[in-house]
Amino acid sequence: MDNLWIVCVTAILLSTIILYSTWRRIRSRYRIPLPLGTLGWPFIGETLEFISCAYSDRPERFMDKRRGKYGKVFKSHIFGSRTIVSTDAEVSKFVLQSDAKVFVPSYPKSLTELMGKSSILLINGSLHRRIHGLIGAFFKSPQLKAQITQDMQKYVEESMEGWKDDRLIYIQDETKNIAFQILVKVLISLNPGDEMEFLKKQFQEFIAGLMSLPAKKKMVKLVQKIVQDRRNSSSSTLPKDVLDVLLNDASEKLTGNLISDNMIDMMIPGEDSVPVLMTLAIKFLSDCPAALQQLTEENMKLKRLKAQLGEPLCWSDYMSLPFTQNVITETLRMGNVIVGVMRKAMKDIEIKGYLIPKGWCVFTYFRSVHLDEHHYDWPYKFNPWRWQDKDMGTTCNFTPFGGGQRLCPGLDLARLETSIFLHHFVTQFRWVAEDDSIVNFPTVRMKRRMPLWIKRRRDP
Repeated sequence: MDNLWIVCVTAILLSTIILYSTWRRIRSRYRIPLPLGTLGWPFIGETLEFISCAYSDRPERFMDKRRGKYGKVFKSHIFGSRTIVSTDAEVSKFVLQSDAKVFVPSYPKSLTELMGKSSILLINGSLHRRIHGLIGAFFKSPQLKAQITQDMQKYVEESMEGWKDDRLIYIQDETKNIAFQILVKVLISLNPGDEMEFLKKQFQEFIAGLMSLPAKKKMVKLVQKIVQDRRNSSSSTLPKDVLDVLLNDASEKLTGNLISDNMIDMMIPGEDSVPVLMTLAIKFLSDCPAALQQLTEENMKLKRLKAQLGEPLCWSDYMSLPFTQNVITETLRMGNVIVGVMRKAMKDIEIKGYLIPKGWCVFTYFRSVHLDEHHYDWPYKFNPWRWQDKDMGTTCNFTPFGGGQRLCPGLDLARLETSIFLHHFVTQFRWVAEDDSIVNFPTVRMKRRMPLWIKRRRDP
């Protein structure tokens, strides 16, 4: 009996020591408190409520509700991961500007399996810096901007030639057709034709099926053939597209499969984000006659000037239109084509008194920052004049293209394409928009594809 008592006491003491030691380790590790919040239901967390809000006209309500209870940074559990959600501009900036030793991309498993480990959205370290740097430098090159301007003008004019007076067009479909052709030309120099139509069809299935794997495999097969043909006919001339840029690099890590996969991933803006940016600009302008009038007058003035000089418009002409750029900026703020990014912490991180534990996901939610009344007066009102005389490079409250090492390399290209489209559209047509609404999930788009009744201008 005494021996049994000794065993029980010893077991209790050992258990107490182990529990105390564990508690001390946890307390030592988490001496900085986790953000407030709740992890929701077992397994599903708060995912269902997040998706329910995302389908509404105010998807930020999920964030606003918790921000009111817990603060701008809070913990949750969405898409299968314990997550720290940031609606704080400074915290989000810190996450975006950190390198791969601190944060790495982290997206739902279904998306990462589809994109593949070699996707530029997921790779890290020197390989990511290499690919991102090569593409970014090419997108900024004067020869590309000159070529893109010519091609974009050509595709826009060819598309608009077929538009008849008093005809209903769906602007979202028209912009997708134009922007996709432009981006595919930039990436692999593919001109309109059967192969372009095949790619376009597969890409529409890819997006409509919430990223359909069979459609992607068909596209990759076509691009792999183009990559192999290009390798067999390689030359030392200046690169004419992104494919040339990557093939000309000496790195052995840039394999044919990696290049092919990334060509497909980089086509997404041509089918999705850039056309939506153009469409939303037309939507907001249709609802704001004063902004439409000022933008039209600015572009008409440029058109008349270039006609008098007998000169074609170049990319610097489009980018020098101040009010047009303000309209695009305000569309990016209100439209939030990219609502945020997801990262995984590689170690315990402390920022502004918050702890982000190692292994947790961080969701930097841009939309809440862009629609925060503390940053923008009347945030739900389309007001391009708010950007007059503002230096966007000095604020962390505006991040439509992300930031840091993963800042979207095509941001200037997206602005240029949108500027060219708006210029030609407002200087050639008047229109009446039918009622339509914005859908925010799973991607931003117009519910009815933005129907417009158009009439060609008869201005002298």
